[in-house]
This record gives sequence, C-alpha cells and structure tokens, in this order.
Amino acid sequence: MRTTWHIALILLAGVGIGLLVRSYRGSGGVERPGPNDVVFRNDGPNIQGDPNALSEIQNPDPSHPPEDEEWLSRFELTERSGQLVKSEQLLGQPYVVSFFFSTCPSICVQQNQKLKELQAAFEGEGVKFVAISVDPETDTPEVLTEYAARFGADPEQWLFMTGDLTYIRRVGGEIFRQPVNKQFHTERFVLVDPEGKIEGFYNWPDKTQFKKLQEKIREMINGESS
Repeated sequence: MRTTWHIALILLAGVGIGLLVRSYRGSGGVERPGPNDVVFRNDGPNIQGDPNALSEIQNPDPSHPPEDEEWLSRFELTERSGQLVKSEQLLGQPYVVSFFFSTCPSICVQQNQKLKELQAAFEGEGVKFVAISVDPETDTPEVLTEYAARFGADPEQWLFMTGDLTYIRRVGGEIFRQPVNKQFHTERFVLVDPEGKIEGFYNWPDKTQFKKLQEKIREMINGESS
C-alpha cells in the first residue's frame, strides 16, 4: 500500500514539473517579475540626471511652428498687446516665467504682487517677466490688458501671454517643467538665463528663495558667473 502511494506521489510530482516547464517555455523563457518587483523603463530624455536636458533639445526645423516639434524647445504666444512673441525674442537677457489666470482670487494676486516687487527692484534693467495664462479662453488680450494695469505692469518689461490651452500645457511641461492645466499652476518662478536655459525654480512664498532669485537676477544682469 505504501509503495502504491509512493508511486502516485512521484507521478504527481512529475506532472507538476512538466507543467512548470511548459509554462516557462510558453513564456519564451523569460522570468516574470514578482508582485514586489519594480519594473522601470525610460526611453525618453533624462531630465532628472541632467537639469539642462530639456533646454538643450534643438528644434530640427526652426521654419516650422513650434507645435510641430515632438518635444517643444521654443514657443510662440500672444501678448496682451495682440503681438505674437517668440521665445527667441527673449534671448540675450534673463527672464522670469510664471503661470497664472486672471480670475484667480488669491494666489495669483499674491504671485503677481511679487512680480510687481521684482519689476520695481529691476525697473528699466535687462530682465523681463513672462506671465502665461492657464485660462486662455477667459484671458484674451483685452482681459489681460486690464488685468496687467492692476499691477502697473510695464509693457516693455512685464509680458502677459495667452494662447491655446493644449499648447500652453506643452509649453509648461516640456519647456519649463511645470505641471499646468486649466486654472492650475505651481507657486514657482522659473528663472531662465540669457542663453535660454533654465537656471532654477524659486518658490515665491518662501522669503529665502525669493531673495535668492533676486540675487541670481542681479548676477545675470551684471554678467557675473555663479
């Protein structure tokens, strides 16, 4: 009787092993990850290891509108004056980028008050401020003109930009690395150097970071190396 059970157990074990082998071969001999294994694949640009990776991507054909690029490296938006402003026009001087929308009752007002402080600190100097709306359907050039007047924004130094929302999402994410959506944005200023590369991100509510931003702007205006 014991011998019969032993034979039965051996046969069952053999069948089990056979099924395992067939299953392994059927999967191409590739070991599948377990439930606690982490699988990571990144075929895109390494933006974490190289902070300038996005800035250095070149437009393969500058004659095409920027939305034709697979990954944006330049942009064109409409200023409150109704004029089309290209990123190439901003080169040669530092500029500060921010995202906002005119109907925002609190955060955007505080943010633009901070930009007003920067405008006063660098009045008439070689730096520009670029405020991009994340509610472009509402923020037409006419609306932005009225809104900018609330902050005494110098049209030569402080630009208010609008455009297509989908395109602005791409500008925010692909060029300035900021998650933006309709009526959604971060509380960060993006400082871009005269060559068009991102120097850093500054959380404007933080007094230390806001002061550091001003110091960096001054260094760039004076042509000092960091």
